[in-house]
Amino acid sequence: MANGRPHSREFKLALMHQWDRGERRPAQLCREHRISDSLLHRWRREYRERGDAAFSGQALSEVEQLQARVVALERTCGQLALENSILKKGVTLAGWRSDTP
Repeated sequence: MANGRPHSREFKLALMHQWDRGERRPAQLCREHRISDSLLHRWRREYRERGDAAFSGQALSEVEQLQARVVALERTCGQLALENSILKKGVTLAGWRSDTP
């Protein structure tokens, strides 16, 4: 949907989930859906602040904001743990290879 038409909440969440899971990079999302980089990053900022409650148009209470922030931080922590695990395996494999003559 281009040309200034509004994008649905579901559409925005789907793009954010694709980005989070590493299925698509920001440039790919912008190109495929004909949206600007600044718009995508604005959505990303809201998604990071509010998690899956983002794009609802309703203001969240302070407790809901904190809960959404916890969810976003847990998501980030999980992603970092996965990346750390992958990197540790890579270092281990690289160490084995360097010991061979």
